[in-house]
Amino acid sequence: MQQERYLTGPQVLDRYHISEMTLHRWQKDEKLAFPKPMIVRRRKFFREDELIAWERQRAARATA
Repeated sequence: MQQERYLTGPQVLDRYHISEMTLHRWQKDEKLAFPKPMIVRRRKFFREDELIAWERQRAARATA
């Protein structure tokens, strides 16, 4: 069984080469459907498998 892996907010910023404001906008844009973070002590943690699924979904739309 594979263990769930989480990325911190700063790791997500690095992954997509975006600013905090861009991440905030992505989270507010319902059409974009960016994965929701888990918040622990005011820190955001994103499930890596949800980010990968979101990336694949966006790639599939881009090639369609």
